[in-house]
Amino acid sequence: MFMALLQTSLKAHRGSLMFLIGLILAAALAVSGDGLAQFARRSGSGMINLSAAPELSPLSPRAVSAMDMDAARMAWRYIAENTDPDTGLVTSVAGFPSTTLWDQGSYLLGLVSAYNLGVIDQEEFDRRADQFLTSMAALPLFDGKLPNKAYDTRSLAMVDYDNSPAPAGIGWSAIDLGRLLIAFRVLESHVPSLRLPLRELLKEWDLAALSEGGELMGALRVGNEIDLLQEGRIGYEQYAARGMALWGLDVTQAISAARAVRWEALSGVDVPVDLRRRTSFGAISPTLSEPYMLQGLEMGLNSEGQHLAARVYLAQEARFHETGQPTMVSEDHINRSPSFLYNTVYSDGRPWAVLTEDGEHHEDLRTVSLKAVFAWNALYGTEYTTDLRGKLVPQLGDTEAGWSAGWYTATDTANDIRTLNTNAVILEAIHYIAQGPLL
Repeated sequence: MFMALLQTSLKAHRGSLMFLIGLILAAALAVSGDGLAQFARRSGSGMINLSAAPELSPLSPRAVSAMDMDAARMAWRYIAENTDPDTGLVTSVAGFPSTTLWDQGSYLLGLVSAYNLGVIDQEEFDRRADQFLTSMAALPLFDGKLPNKAYDTRSLAMVDYDNSPAPAGIGWSAIDLGRLLIAFRVLESHVPSLRLPLRELLKEWDLAALSEGGELMGALRVGNEIDLLQEGRIGYEQYAARGMALWGLDVTQAISAARAVRWEALSGVDVPVDLRRRTSFGAISPTLSEPYMLQGLEMGLNSEGQHLAARVYLAQEARFHETGQPTMVSEDHINRSPSFLYNTVYSDGRPWAVLTEDGEHHEDLRTVSLKAVFAWNALYGTEYTTDLRGKLVPQLGDTEAGWSAGWYTATDTANDIRTLNTNAVILEAIHYIAQGPLL
């Protein structure tokens, strides 16, 4: 049904000095379009041409409609129904008492959005923010340094991704913590009274372990050993780096995509893809909506981000016009095995790949991502995003449970799993329409 409708002394102090310069540059690049343009132009064959205006520019705030507010209230229902009463953490997936730091960053950003939109009142906001920070301060840390990749929302115990106990932890994710650091900066900018408890919390975390030589560093437990590894691929890397730069970390290598980008022509659009392949670097390198749309909603797109985001979006619209297949790709949970997929514009040598973290392909499980539809519609408001949103909303909303994640294009059926990230991003998107970027 949906598919049918849609068819329509300087030497002595050189190390310290260079580190300080790196921090200053990273912080500048996190917020400065002009500085980033100069930095990005040094990329040689992967040059990002920032001299011309991007193909699309993000819209300014505009009037919020009754349908927008209905969407925001429905998104809040997920959070209200899936908050643990004892810890204040919100489950990543409805009915499954586990979470990641990425998703708790989503919760915090959704919480600020809901408050600014008037979906919740001051009393509920204050109660939730206080409980959240209290639980963050109580988290056991991996290797005594940083939050683990996953926690049980009921007990705050470290777990693996299946929510099985992992008393020693499984590692930390620099990308996930980058999102949480963005959320922390948003929280203190909107509620200055929370600045002190936030800073006290972060004193206990070894934030310096998140970067080395300007790169993002994650940790992984392998048996009794802990491996530190460069983390992040195109889009995600720049998104998390901007968040870390806001807290003074040296991310000068990671904050621009210029060193790792090449261009792939898809449906008549040159899209940015990562030079680093899974076969060489041990991690998939997807180009998809998630990191670009989140940059726009949360921090605003800088010069480089505007160019890359526009091309990632335009390729998806072009595929629809070329094939008639509705296309809006991002990362999402799904309601069947393998549980989580990256729907991509391009990944590891394949256009429009649908794959797991391990590189296993599942093109038959391609979905239209609802959060991506809302986010791109907030940022660009094109006829295509407006039409997609109009067709999906009647199919995927539930006034009591929140929004489902998306729509399977092969079977023309709902991906009816409900997740924190989907619903929080929808709140962020409505906030963007009303007030612009959160930060």
